[in-house]
Amino acid sequence: MSQANRHHKFQIEATNRQILRMALPISMAILVPQINFVTNNIFLGHLNEESLATAGITGVFYLIFAALGLGLNNGLQVLIARRAGENRIGEIGKLFLQSIFISLALSAIGIAFTYYFAQYILHLSIHSEAMRAQALSFLRIRIWGLPFLYIYQMRNALLVGTNQSKYLIYGALAETIVNILLDYSLIFGHLGFPKIGFNGAAYASIAAEAAGMAVVFAAIHFKGISRQLQLQLKWHLNTDHIRLILVQSAPLIFQYFISITSWEFFYIMVEHHGQRDLAISNTMRNLFGIFGVFTWSFAATTNTMVSNIIGQGKQDNVIELVYKIIRISLLFSVSLAILLNIYPGVFLSIFGQGVQFAQEALPVIRVVSVALVLMSFSTIWLNAVTGTGNTDVNLLIEIITALFYCLYVFFVLEYFNLPLSYGWMSEWVYWLLTFGMSFFYLKSGKWKKKII
Repeated sequence: MSQANRHHKFQIEATNRQILRMALPISMAILVPQINFVTNNIFLGHLNEESLATAGITGVFYLIFAALGLGLNNGLQVLIARRAGENRIGEIGKLFLQSIFISLALSAIGIAFTYYFAQYILHLSIHSEAMRAQALSFLRIRIWGLPFLYIYQMRNALLVGTNQSKYLIYGALAETIVNILLDYSLIFGHLGFPKIGFNGAAYASIAAEAAGMAVVFAAIHFKGISRQLQLQLKWHLNTDHIRLILVQSAPLIFQYFISITSWEFFYIMVEHHGQRDLAISNTMRNLFGIFGVFTWSFAATTNTMVSNIIGQGKQDNVIELVYKIIRISLLFSVSLAILLNIYPGVFLSIFGQGVQFAQEALPVIRVVSVALVLMSFSTIWLNAVTGTGNTDVNLLIEIITALFYCLYVFFVLEYFNLPLSYGWMSEWVYWLLTFGMSFFYLKSGKWKKKII
């Protein structure tokens, strides 16, 4: 087989079949950390309501650091997809390996920050001393999963950017199995393991991330992807490639940091309403995690496909591609929203919090289900902007939407002290603003001259 034919598979066509072939394996890879998060919360919910409430704070804190890796992941994904579209395959392995060096440096910063500053942040944001101590102990364990998580995310960028997302499933399955087994064993002391309680979920998550990373790197090796991209030949620092990745990723890193920090602000405002509202909001976070999986997979697909076809010189096909992805994404999200509104009790019952809890959470579920539909098309437009390589625009959109989001949250939950369901309408504000700005930017065509 000729060199050109071997590399032809890295270039994609803007068809519904190609969209689904790329998006469905990505959805599996995204589903896994959500399953791990939900599994942790299900087991912790059966300890007590306080543990479930604390898990909401620690989960969002960890997500802030996970967002840094996600920004790096998306920037790298755009670059890899662009090189794949241009058929410059030799550059892909170089970019991937430099991203590993960057991710290890970021994880070291995240670990140090948590050990030295988390206690002050928690002291300012959590009123309950017992909850604060529990959260700090958990985070100082959980944060050691960052190196595994970041490298795991770089691997995702490599496989998705080169149109080989089907291999994501191997790591997904390994991570899920390890997390569920160790959650059950370490939280409650089963299968010969010590009973660690709340912190058992932290150890389980770290082990699961390490297992998922190891399994997929093994798959990359045995499937010949490492050899094809010559990964073993490029283990040295390249400042030009590092600079390119950082220039492309830095706005996305700040974008996700602002986004998740805004969500942490939301949880802090909710915590002022009491433990019950915080526990309900944590279940809503789980709802977003599970029911948003397909939307996020289509968003990642949009990022890659837009960058790839621009690399092929097909800029005029971008808007048509975005509409195709939105139609499929909306089909999934509307179907899931209908099911969620018909059977809300089924979802809420798995957290073991009783009838009163479910009744108070029901109005919030109605609000969140609408937000999920809004997200299903808004995030597609936003990730299409990412795919063009104009990541500075992504950051600007995020700054504006986060500002309005936080103002809404403050006035609704803190100043006017309205019910929790009104607070969750902040998601409507966020996604409608995101859609409006992303839509008009792409329609303007100003992105067509961008070269990365």
